Amino acid sequence: MSDILAELENRRAAARVGGGEKRIAAQHSKGKLTARERIELLLDEGSFEEFDMFVKHRTTDFGMAEQRPDGDGVVTGWGTINGRMVYVFSQDFTVFGGSLSETHAQKICKIMDMAMQNGAPVIGLNDSGGARIQEGVASLAGYAEVFQRNIMASGVVPQISVIMGPCAGGAVYSPAMTDFIFMVNDSSYMFVTGPDVVKTVTNEVVTAEELGGASTHTKKSSVADGAFENDVETLAEVRRLVDFLPLNNRDKAPIRPFFDDPERLDQSLDTLIPQNPNQPYDMKELILKVADEGDFYELQADFAANIVTGFIRLEGRTVGVVANQPMVLAGVLDIDSSRKAARFVRFCDAFEIPILTFVDVPGFLPGTAQEYGGVIKHGAKLLFAYGEATVPKVTVITRKAYGGAYDVMASKHLRGDFNYAWPTAQIAVMGAKGATEILYRSELGDAEKIAERTAEYEANFANPFRAAERGFIDEVIMPHSTRKRVARAFASLRTKSLSNPWKKHDNIPL
Repeated sequence: MSDILAELENRRAAARVGGGEKRIAAQHSKGKLTARERIELLLDEGSFEEFDMFVKHRTTDFGMAEQRPDGDGVVTGWGTINGRMVYVFSQDFTVFGGSLSETHAQKICKIMDMAMQNGAPVIGLNDSGGARIQEGVASLAGYAEVFQRNIMASGVVPQISVIMGPCAGGAVYSPAMTDFIFMVNDSSYMFVTGPDVVKTVTNEVVTAEELGGASTHTKKSSVADGAFENDVETLAEVRRLVDFLPLNNRDKAPIRPFFDDPERLDQSLDTLIPQNPNQPYDMKELILKVADEGDFYELQADFAANIVTGFIRLEGRTVGVVANQPMVLAGVLDIDSSRKAARFVRFCDAFEIPILTFVDVPGFLPGTAQEYGGVIKHGAKLLFAYGEATVPKVTVITRKAYGGAYDVMASKHLRGDFNYAWPTAQIAVMGAKGATEILYRSELGDAEKIAERTAEYEANFANPFRAAERGFIDEVIMPHSTRKRVARAFASLRTKSLSNPWKKHDNIPL
């Protein structure tokens, strides 16, 4: 019996070493952790239960029969993050460069199937050279099996991808279908075709970092939601994100103890809006002052900064926040901000996370670049996302809400539950100056008369009361009471029940 137990321990020890000490040292020399070290940091101490430690690949071509390490380049299993169950796979770059084989894919598919069956998030730690060339079409089939599960799991359990090394070719499509993607600065990259192929086909000379590094995907492409300095910080941020999320679409987001009075008033908000309507202010100040303990988990902070998205807690419960940011492009909606916010709103709706919207929007960004880029369809994505959402929706208009952008930003007409406005709100078809020039074109030569007409328009529309008269605004509230009013609104909506007409699925304007 002791011999058998010793053999088990020896086999386990061999499996844990992966590609060997030399390759582990090479991984460490690049500032990267190994697949198992990453899992240890991500999960609660001692909670990891591994599956398929002894799985080996079945390829005999190209001399592969002599190289059959245990685990086949990926560590899979489940564990807990702050006591809540998650499933995880971590690709091992020390084994065949983390390349995906048929059996490697089967290991990933097994834990994805279990995650859906048991209703828990899936976290993928990606560090892979792509498909294993020695296996040919079998490795491509493996990718497609993973993709199919990403699709089936979408909207059922949260899926988080962490890119911690190379991720190229077919490998990028699995993360692309997950809910959140995080990258590591200077050590991770994603692209469909690498720099060498790009040079051959288009004659462009570009480095891997420029083509698909963390900076590129957080600032230009919007593929990634965030990038962090190293493996340790990245995994800590993933743990923080998971704390905001429900385990699945039938579960509620976790409720944690809070030490911030829901009735708290913040007098400084009464002077947040500048006297000059064209002067910017930082909308994040409002978000932080409304949130429990000033804790705000922002997503895609470096992309389309004219709109802010992320999670806060109110009375210990997760709330998704979407807010126009007057500090960037005056808070206008454009192609990028519409896409960014629409995807976030749809995630919140899929997982029953209430949505809080702060509005200060002068309209959609004009110009040929926007029109040629399809701002009509991209703007409609956000409109569609808000309109189909059945979760509790609370909206606060702080200043401008002009034109179609007023409608789009979770207005009462898109089934907003509570629509509040500050006394500084201006709800109109357009700004006073532009409206006056259209309405009184014949008087444009008379500056005094135009000034008089502008003042008249402002008196009529540069306030929230015309909308409140029609019931489009439920209440005009004092800025300092925003946290209290919003917290009470969401508390009253906890038993909300609303469903859309039966359909196989909708056809959002992609």
